Amino acid sequence: MATDIDTNAEQQEVLIVTGMSGAGRSTVANALEDLDWYVVDNLPPQMLRPLIELANRAESGLPRIAAVVDVRGRNFFEDLREMIQSLREGTKVRVLFLEASDSVLVRRFEQVRRPHPLQGNGTILDGIDAERARLREIREASDIIVDTTDLNIHQLATNITETFAAEDTAGVQVTVMSFGFKYGLPPDADLVADARFLPNPFWNPDLRPHTGLDDVVKEYVFQQDGAEEFVAAYVAAMRPIFAGYQRENKRHAMIAIGCTGGKHRSVAIAEELATRLRGFPGVAVNTKHRDLGRE
Repeated sequence: MATDIDTNAEQQEVLIVTGMSGAGRSTVANALEDLDWYVVDNLPPQMLRPLIELANRAESGLPRIAAVVDVRGRNFFEDLREMIQSLREGTKVRVLFLEASDSVLVRRFEQVRRPHPLQGNGTILDGIDAERARLREIREASDIIVDTTDLNIHQLATNITETFAAEDTAGVQVTVMSFGFKYGLPPDADLVADARFLPNPFWNPDLRPHTGLDDVVKEYVFQQDGAEEFVAAYVAAMRPIFAGYQRENKRHAMIAIGCTGGKHRSVAIAEELATRLRGFPGVAVNTKHRDLGRE
């Protein structure tokens, strides 16, 4: 009997969903349920180990468990970080942290006309500030960070579905994202590269209306000194990094490529980089162009 439990424990996968109130935890929980995860909402951290042990004793087993843990647990929440460290000694545990900007969180709370769980007699923003302070260490230790500032519930659900469905076949799920520096750095990027060392197609009247997805812009970008050398060197640098990610069980990575507005250079470089990275074993790659069409 003990052997069966040990075997299940080796197969057990636990995802702890946490993050800012109003950042989309319920949407994520629903998306995970649709992917056949066993989801438990508002679970005190102290109940994580009994839940895993109960799942291991289940006749058919529960190989994938997602537990939503957040500040609604009040004082119980303070033990979350220590509990995660303890569980990682014998179970595959990852933490998914949901993030959003202050202004978006305030708007979401105002739309549903509910107080922030930590605002007390203060404002919604007071509650958000208190929550950020309480979650700082958990965020830093998280395996996956998803910023939902610019996502509606359908886009967030799609993001989660694509991310966790891809894990069945990929050792590392990589997103190559283009962005514009003038709109700010992507907060969830693992690696950031700057394509502003290349001439800007924006100043060419014939190229300005086009984007980095168009062949005419791609050809212009890769005719410039350093463009091909940069991509080749970056791809070579990623090989040991992705191999290390797989050894360390880091399943997700975001590579952000920026230019001034996120329309020409970064888009062309990101597309080419993604194409070459798709040849790496155990790596699934997708592209996103955060600021394309924003100008």
